[in-house]
Amino acid sequence: MQFISISRRLTERFAGEQFDAHIDAERDRVRELYREGVVRSIWSRKDAAGAVMLLECADGAAAQAAVESLPLARRGMLEVQILPLGAYPAFFPNGMERENRKRG
Repeated sequence: MQFISISRRLTERFAGEQFDAHIDAERDRVRELYREGVVRSIWSRKDAAGAVMLLECADGAAAQAAVESLPLARRGMLEVQILPLGAYPAFFPNGMERENRKRG
């Protein structure tokens, strides 16, 4: 399954120096998750300090565990939202969309 993780650094609660102290470990962990195939893509947010990641995981619990393994998340320095994704219905031939929804 695929998931989108949207994170924002809690800059109102933590100083820049606190983020700086863990940013190298954060980058290393993201690279590990990328090599493992968990992080498929990652983007920096332009509206706030944070990132958006496309994750490939067996289920929501695995996606949550992957994000929680990030050093900033472990320290409570991120606000994170994880959203499950599904196939876009417009790409299904007529009738297959309903069948796909029935399967879950």
